[in-house]
Amino acid sequence: LLLVLVYEIHVYTGAKLGAETDSNVYINLIGTRGDAGKRKLHRSKNNDVKFQRRQMDIFCIKAVSLGDLEKVLISHDGAGPGSGWFLDKIVVKYKEGKEAQEVVFPCKRWLDAYQDDGKTERELTANTQQWRVQVKTDGDSPESQDCKRTLVIYGSKGKSDELLLSSQTPGYVCFLPGATDEFIVETVDLGDVYKIRVSCDDVPGFEGWHLRSFNLEELHTKQELNFGCECWLSRNREDKELVKEFPAVNEDQETLPVYKYVVSVHIGDNWGAETFANVYITLYGKRGDTGVRKLHSSLGKGRKFQRNKVDSFLVEAVSLSHLHKVVIGHDGEGYGAGMYLKMVTVKESQDSDKEWVFPWWNWLDTHLGLCDTVCEIKTIGIRSISGPTLPEINMKPSGLWTIDITGSDLSKEVDPLSLSLIFYGKLNHKKLPLQVTGKAIQIKDKLADIGSIYKVQVTGPHSELKQPWHLDSLHMKHTGTKEEMYLAFDCWFNPNEEKCVELPALYADQEPLPVVEYTIHLHTGDLKKADATGEAYLCVQGEKSASGKRWLNSRNNLITFARGQVDVFKIKAVYLGKLNQVLVGFKSLKKDEWFLEKIVIKEAFYPFSAHIFVHNDWINKHSKKDFVEVAIPLKETSVTSLLPKNSAAKSRGRWQMWAHCMQVPERVPDIQVVVFGRKGKSPAQKVQNLNDNPFLLAVGDIGDITKVSFVLSGPNLGRGIKLQKLRLKDLDTKQELGFSTEAPYLFGEDGSETVTELAVVTPDKAPLREVLYSISVHTGMLPASGTDADVFITIFGDQGDSCKRRLRHSNFERGQVCTSEMRAVDLGQLSKVLVEHHNVGYGAGWYLDQILIHESGKTDGQYAFLCQQWLDSGVGDAQMERMLK
Repeated sequence: LLLVLVYEIHVYTGAKLGAETDSNVYINLIGTRGDAGKRKLHRSKNNDVKFQRRQMDIFCIKAVSLGDLEKVLISHDGAGPGSGWFLDKIVVKYKEGKEAQEVVFPCKRWLDAYQDDGKTERELTANTQQWRVQVKTDGDSPESQDCKRTLVIYGSKGKSDELLLSSQTPGYVCFLPGATDEFIVETVDLGDVYKIRVSCDDVPGFEGWHLRSFNLEELHTKQELNFGCECWLSRNREDKELVKEFPAVNEDQETLPVYKYVVSVHIGDNWGAETFANVYITLYGKRGDTGVRKLHSSLGKGRKFQRNKVDSFLVEAVSLSHLHKVVIGHDGEGYGAGMYLKMVTVKESQDSDKEWVFPWWNWLDTHLGLCDTVCEIKTIGIRSISGPTLPEINMKPSGLWTIDITGSDLSKEVDPLSLSLIFYGKLNHKKLPLQVTGKAIQIKDKLADIGSIYKVQVTGPHSELKQPWHLDSLHMKHTGTKEEMYLAFDCWFNPNEEKCVELPALYADQEPLPVVEYTIHLHTGDLKKADATGEAYLCVQGEKSASGKRWLNSRNNLITFARGQVDVFKIKAVYLGKLNQVLVGFKSLKKDEWFLEKIVIKEAFYPFSAHIFVHNDWINKHSKKDFVEVAIPLKETSVTSLLPKNSAAKSRGRWQMWAHCMQVPERVPDIQVVVFGRKGKSPAQKVQNLNDNPFLLAVGDIGDITKVSFVLSGPNLGRGIKLQKLRLKDLDTKQELGFSTEAPYLFGEDGSETVTELAVVTPDKAPLREVLYSISVHTGMLPASGTDADVFITIFGDQGDSCKRRLRHSNFERGQVCTSEMRAVDLGQLSKVLVEHHNVGYGAGWYLDQILIHESGKTDGQYAFLCQQWLDSGVGDAQMERMLK
């Protein structure tokens, strides 16, 4: 009898944007003894919401033993919004007899009717290869150190996972000087291998590894591949890299070149745009990727990733062929880790005269922009690095634009595809018809009298299309100025779909206009007979340009706008500038009248704007026209610094704090922390640790946080505590805050201070500045007015208070003026001062005349706080503290 087994299915959803799905997912396991039948993956064992981006879900199914698993059929039903799904892989685990089995079924493709090949079902196979890997270490390599070393193998059918090179024999030491080490690794079927990537972990004290060679042998086919390496993987030798790529040397195929790609990171000119975090990038091309690379050594001088700066880095890799995307992100380390990234540009070498352009124009920040620290950016094309300037192009030079369009092939039996190219210039625009008959089409035109081109739009198809057609790119070159640009459209034109796509023109030394996603909310009124069915389009107009006509229904289908309903559409357009009106066209064969209440357009471009266009009227009422078009002007605009990703979450004032410090005394002193906000301050709470472990702060409803004060409760320290990093995170909204300080020591470098204040850094506005206050204390002239007691002061302003400070000056004698300085985050307009003493010492009683406070270095803006009273337990009202206003 065959046993009934439990098959544990691990489903890995990919990391691509929009990878998640709400659809119902079905699986069928196929083995040498048959299949399990189509099963719905109902409930994830480890997640409440299944099939989310970058998530692994576990499901269990029972089936009679299927023998050796060979295939998996995976599919979804397309139900729910955003049904498309990017599946990374499926791993099936089961136990038959004493042996635990694990079979990997790689996918790394979309199951999406509108992406990739349009399929929502895939057959995955478990083809595997076994490799013998021989690694030779050079004789002058340092003694082996505890450092993880990994290998990735690339072939024509894909790439391996990261393969750990470590011995299976306990106690055996690998990578000794002059040694040859051997490993057995397993991969999926990679096809023809063309490169490998070898990397070492960046661990403290690692001296490096002098690698001589790699040899790979596929154990089934006996195919051998040799890689002559002869290089160092080290942070302090040669090019100071810990990642290296090597092309395969094989008589049957050409050895690929190795390029030192120049990756330039363009930081924006926004407040707080800079970052001190570690930044990582992966380049993707037609021939694989570079893997994750840390951008550590800028070719320029000074601090990297600073506001309004461009930093360039070398990334050495085997030729990737044509680049199509980058993934860039940071690890959130350091103060104000969020970064405003304009774009990334990449060229093949330092001598290249062209570069790929990857625009972003947004934040990489946990609580600003799209609220993520990693982004995937597709290229919009290639631009020349040097060329004629825009004024020269505007001078109407003689010559023609040669325009080459490339795309997928069309069957000879299919009629030509009819499209339109629209070139928008500073002065006008021009529409050119385009008949697509094959993979490559060329047209020529002067494009006269339109001025310098700033965007190119492709619309269509205008004729019946029997098969999908992919538009790859558009290459333009001017025969007179030699100016050229390459626009990577990379989009599908599908049957029954009227499409409109556009990209910005790419000029040398000119920043391209951003491509912005506009989300359009159409509000149908809640009136009797307000709903309507028909065909509809809209055109969004701004101060810079118009979106062109965007159809809301497909060619053979009508759209219904239901009473009281909000319909949401998304369009992408080259930045339109400030929006001013929307054109709406509507046609109903049934002569329906549509009551359109308003249109709200939100743009996913920082700072995020919401534009409201109010109509509150009927469309198509008593109209005899075929299509009725109405122009709806802008009513109002609102702006916010972040997308409402966690808008439903309301802060309850519960924050986690991370304080990472160095030079902490063995006996950790008693330190309190006070958090200040726009509406008040938190109670003082004990700092639980200074070693970067989070602890809870209950700050209450204090409004937007402006600063944090650390208060030393015990005696002064012998030296300051060096502050590496301070971070706060709201447990409800997930907002994260970094902090700025000019002198990163708690309680001063010499430990003589009792309070240290740090201003919060938010990328959309400047932090409160640090101010040095000069405090002049005037002791009165009455007999015995002076005191030897310690005097304390708290200054209050409209932006908080200074916390209690001891005045360093101890000469509070009769008739004397004692001047002290106090550093604090800007308190704004000063309102009052609390002054007190601890009543210790002979003749502690004190007659205070007044206190004068002004900002050091300034002669104006002095505040006077009169007292003219005793602070004495034995005189008058016996008070030893006074609030002066």
